[in-house]
Amino acid sequence: MARTLFGTDGIRGEANVHPMTADVAMRLGRALAFLVRKGRLGRGQLSGMTSATSTLVPASSQALHRRVVIGKDTRVSGYLIEQAIAAGVTSMGVDVMLTGPLPTPGVAFITSSMRADAGIVVSASHNPFQDNGIKVFAHDGFKLPDVVEEELERLILDPAELERNAPTGRDIGKAFRIDDAKGRYIVHLKATFPNELTLEGLKVVVDCAHGAAYAVAPHVFRELGAAVIELGTGPDGTNINDGCGSLFPKLLQKTVIEHDAHLGVALDGDADRVIVVDEKGQIVDGDAVMALCARELHKKGALAGDCIVATVMSNVGLERSLRDVGVSVDRVQVGDRYVVQRMKERGLNLGGEQSGHVVFLDHATTGDGCVAALAVVAAMLRDGKPLSALASVFSASPQELLNIVVAKKVPLEELPSVMACIHDVERALGTGGRVLVRYSGTEMKARVMVEGDDAAVIRAHAQQIAEVLQVALKP
Repeated sequence: MARTLFGTDGIRGEANVHPMTADVAMRLGRALAFLVRKGRLGRGQLSGMTSATSTLVPASSQALHRRVVIGKDTRVSGYLIEQAIAAGVTSMGVDVMLTGPLPTPGVAFITSSMRADAGIVVSASHNPFQDNGIKVFAHDGFKLPDVVEEELERLILDPAELERNAPTGRDIGKAFRIDDAKGRYIVHLKATFPNELTLEGLKVVVDCAHGAAYAVAPHVFRELGAAVIELGTGPDGTNINDGCGSLFPKLLQKTVIEHDAHLGVALDGDADRVIVVDEKGQIVDGDAVMALCARELHKKGALAGDCIVATVMSNVGLERSLRDVGVSVDRVQVGDRYVVQRMKERGLNLGGEQSGHVVFLDHATTGDGCVAALAVVAAMLRDGKPLSALASVFSASPQELLNIVVAKKVPLEELPSVMACIHDVERALGTGGRVLVRYSGTEMKARVMVEGDDAAVIRAHAQQIAEVLQVALKP
């Protein structure tokens, strides 16, 4: 079926506007709980979906085993969406465990470690505060495969089956709050850092983007021994990602220089991505983090398959950086869930995106900004080198990325002028460059990426494609 609600990373949009309404949120909660009660999301159940007419498991007989974790970031609309989902879940006879503000990877961890049947994160990640989103995890902390999201969407849009099976009386679910969720996650994060190393003597600037990690990330670095300068740790419901965090690292760069820090760490609103800044104030993006961490793991014989997974957006410099040490790069479509899917298929343990979603599958089931930052610091300590020296193993080819706001997403193949322009640019670049034009899966934007040898030339090419695209999509 064609999906109208779920994008590349769950459901996302402006809060209180379809589809990010209380009604849709409650329906999603009901649909998820319905699948949970049918045993379709239980442990070992995700492979091989059963028919939609299979018998429901009575809620009362499974009360101790039917639980859904719900976490959120710091957006003011989180209260609205969180409570609506909780109402939907409990209305179908499944209990809810509320974590409050917690990073997306933290919710995935809590879901798995507490043996819950599913996890939900209310967050729009790096988007501005007026947006919100819903991401769903299976019992094992991994994001749902497409087939399950399609089943959820079917039940959301046609709830008749849910209404026929709604429990009553004692079979209605309950809601509980997990008061120590942050503490549990902090302990987990520290456990990913090598026991023989300490951060004593290091000065680290941590920018939490006024988001979900504001009460987590500074504690992790501080408890491992670092002197921490905090940025973006005063959320008010409307300042998440506002001029701070991984999308806006200028303040972090300035603060690292001012405080003579060893590095800076910038997380996004739900802390599943990270951008690092070296001691000179230079940005170290997701590609560079993957390059230096892959080389470090390879050196220790710990890089599974001598291969990492990246997306089509990663710079060609990533392949160049790793080729000389015998490490290959497997590319997939944009979206950290597709990165993880390929990693699982091939038994690999490192992958990610240029944007800063970096997945260390030995420690996390999804992108985790804190885990990635700690891995970078561990490499610095083991090699005895500053971050600028470590990151120098990666040299990016000139790349121009333009984001164009669009009112609609017409398939590119239905826009002949755009396709012709793309082909013209590809011919002009030859084998020395590449072009990628796609729609964002989480925002009403088109993304134009051009890569080549000459920065001025590719900038002109990218602008040319963007202008043709805007004309083609004009109402």
